[in-house]
Amino acid sequence: MTSRRAFETQYNLSGPDSIAARIARRQRRKMFRAFLDVGAASGTILDIGVTSDRSYDHSNYLEAWHERPDAITTVGLDAGAASHPALSRSVFAAADGRALPFADNSFDYVHASAVIEHVGDRQRQAALLAEAYRVARRAAFLTTPNRWFPVELHTTLPLVHWLPPRRFRALLAATGRGFFADEDNLNLLTAKELHAMARAVAAPNKIAVRRIRLGGWTSNLALILPKD
Repeated sequence: MTSRRAFETQYNLSGPDSIAARIARRQRRKMFRAFLDVGAASGTILDIGVTSDRSYDHSNYLEAWHERPDAITTVGLDAGAASHPALSRSVFAAADGRALPFADNSFDYVHASAVIEHVGDRQRQAALLAEAYRVARRAAFLTTPNRWFPVELHTTLPLVHWLPPRRFRALLAATGRGFFADEDNLNLLTAKELHAMARAVAAPNKIAVRRIRLGGWTSNLALILPKD
């Protein structure tokens, strides 16, 4: 069985030199550009869910690629994240993204990339989204893999994640992937589910779901919630 220890900081089975990791880097570049498109090239930023993992050069990509990492405050449950080189110019606070220790509208932009699928059931996912929106002054930006992409991006297994969730998790557990079989560690979303969740915190005309494509398919979803 896969241990929790092996994945405390990186929810991925792909090796750092694998084709999957190189593709992930390219897709993260697209998500980074999508974040800048909302205006986040300037202003203060909160980045939820940073990691201490150094397996990939695109870990903590926002801090690594942004021109002003000193304008970024980072939070996460990974206590060692502050030691990551990409975070050296950012301020780190150990905190749960579902209960942020910040006042309303504390940051111009809030960013949470590939975090919401790892926080648990739909209620916990909604709590993360609501907190991101609450502390944002201009916009909240969250990304997550698209459940309807043919390859499950964490395990690189094809199609099996299209099964009903219980059957998918049973298959993961039966094939030695018990970590990902736990809903607390992996709970995939569709664009429809993400949009429905966002309606609890924002007006429908203030919700945008941008599709990040790979080979004609939507591999990742970027939820953009602007605020007045």
